[in-house]
Amino acid sequence: MAGIRQFDEGAALERVLEVFWQKGYGPTTMQDLAEATGVQRGSLYNAYRDKESLFLHVYDIHKTKYLGELRAALDRPSLQQALRSYFDFCIQSMTTGTPSRGCMTTKTATDIHSSGEKIHAALKDMADAVEQVLADRLSTAEALPQLVLPPIEAARLIATLTRGIVFMERIYQDPARLRATAESMIRALLRA
Repeated sequence: MAGIRQFDEGAALERVLEVFWQKGYGPTTMQDLAEATGVQRGSLYNAYRDKESLFLHVYDIHKTKYLGELRAALDRPSLQQALRSYFDFCIQSMTTGTPSRGCMTTKTATDIHSSGEKIHAALKDMADAVEQVLADRLSTAEALPQLVLPPIEAARLIATLTRGIVFMERIYQDPARLRATAESMIRALLRA
């Protein structure tokens, strides 16, 4: 029937996200996505037009889920607990899988094949949203007196350090080292 998708879209999109996350945007082909989903390439093209459009669609789904999980991680009674929970969530996310999948945003940002304007805008939107989620938690009445920096500066620093942690995970593949780095950041951001 024309116009009706003949596949389980939710399950297919989950598999598409997994392939982009593991392989990266550039190396992933529409054939890879067809094989992973069990959906013919022509059906994927009909449904999503091209690889970039399909990537942007699953990345938006990823963003919504990821930001919700970040908010949940930061929803702790004390700022120190919230920051530990945030870093634990980020480290767990990037070290999942064998080999570990890393960070989808960072992986895409460093891929020379993902330099299109729409992809760049989506990555920037995600980075801005992560900073805002952090800034919201750091701006609470409980958190403000504990910070050595204004909330937006602290949020930007945390988000930037998280990108660095992604890089170090690729090199060392040692979650304990990543958590120690996160603890150092927490100590540096909070008044003694």
